[in-house]
Amino acid sequence: MENKKELKVEERKSNLALENRKKIVLTGVVEVLSFDEEKILLNTCLGMLTVKGEGLKMNKLDVQNGDVVIIGKISAMIYTGEVKKEKENIFKKIFK
Repeated sequence: MENKKELKVEERKSNLALENRKKIVLTGVVEVLSFDEEKILLNTCLGMLTVKGEGLKMNKLDVQNGDVVIIGKISAMIYTGEVKKEKENIFKKIFK
């Protein structure tokens, strides 16, 4: 049996590097929700990320490690929403 160490979404690190508006190297991707040549929608550990541009292609996709490389003419990168952390139980607050 393999022992796999899973990281919680909050524990993952996320990095985004844009090179000459032609290439994005991104870590911390949880899942790819949709993609076409003009828009890619990603769920990351920091929230939803929309990448807009022309001729967009996913050059590398490693879902297990959360790594994505996008190439094309990038015109916008937009984070929306926040990462929701686990809500603390009211009884935990009372009995601290």
